Amino acid sequence: MGQTETDGVHGSAADRARWRRYLADERAEAVVYRELAARRTGEERAILLALAAAEGRHEAHWLRLLGDAGTTVPRADLRTRLLGWFARRFGSIFVLALAQQAEARSPYSNDPDATPAMAADERIHGEVVRGLAARGRRRLAGTFRAAVFGANDGLVSNLALVLGIGATGVPASVVLFTGIAGLLAGALSMGAGEYVSVRSQRELLAASAPDPTAREALIDLDIDANELALVYRARGMGDAEAQDQAARVVARVQAAGALATAPSDALAIPEDDDDAIGTGLAAAVSSFLFFASGALIPVLPWIFGMSGLPATILATVLVSIALVITGATVGVLSGASPVKRALRQLGIGLGAAAVTYVLGLAFGTTIA
Repeated sequence: MGQTETDGVHGSAADRARWRRYLADERAEAVVYRELAARRTGEERAILLALAAAEGRHEAHWLRLLGDAGTTVPRADLRTRLLGWFARRFGSIFVLALAQQAEARSPYSNDPDATPAMAADERIHGEVVRGLAARGRRRLAGTFRAAVFGANDGLVSNLALVLGIGATGVPASVVLFTGIAGLLAGALSMGAGEYVSVRSQRELLAASAPDPTAREALIDLDIDANELALVYRARGMGDAEAQDQAARVVARVQAAGALATAPSDALAIPEDDDDAIGTGLAAAVSSFLFFASGALIPVLPWIFGMSGLPATILATVLVSIALVITGATVGVLSGASPVKRALRQLGIGLGAAAVTYVLGLAFGTTIA
């Protein structure tokens, strides 16, 4: 490992160039975390500021190595600069998802001039950002799922519909009205389906929630022999933990002689927040609007008077662009490679449309 403390200039020219890049990236990442912290409060703000402080320690390491050569620092890499731009303007889950990927790409574990502690820090930073991003993903998951599925279904199903119908040789007006009918029917079906699905899921969860009136029995339970521990065990808690929890709750209530001292969720145990499911109405509206917007894209060439092969080619190109965008968006939010998700989405969508188009050609030939 290179020297870590000096007032002079050490290392080769290549080493110093690499250290300057690291220094620039550390400074830029610290700015990203401070920008994100400025848009948050409480615990999340404190966590982000702590991450910024950690990046500052890494910055100091590279400054010590560079010595006098640390006065000239290049710009951070394009990816980090874009991350900072998004953080200043949006401060959203997208930025945290991108930051998670950035932390995962840290080169410190293979660099002899980075300390083992710095490499370990970067790996832990990735997990911290993953945890912060997970909070946002849970809040976003229900409505976002409906939006992405709705847009993707609209793109693929209506492209397949207009290509299949167009391949039979029918007039352009028939293709246009078929596409509009597919848009309306699909959007209404998706909206209704999402509403019923989400409402049913929330009702199933509500049926599993503790009966709020059951807590009235707590004050009369035998503190040494009661079945409250069985409630906790039935909900997944271990035997010893359930016994301790039951004893604490019963003792607290009976010591005060009033139910007011018992928590309203005394019969429950901590579980995952069901906010990720979303609300039925929000999911329905989101699904309707995004399906309609997706289904509109393949119909656009016919709306503007095109027909035949040119309309088919343009519709396919427009839908391909939209599929790449939705796939990349899902990739970013899931912390995966946006390129792989975009190509997967594109392949599946165009594959389905191609099958329908070929069937339309065959059907049109048969009719002719």
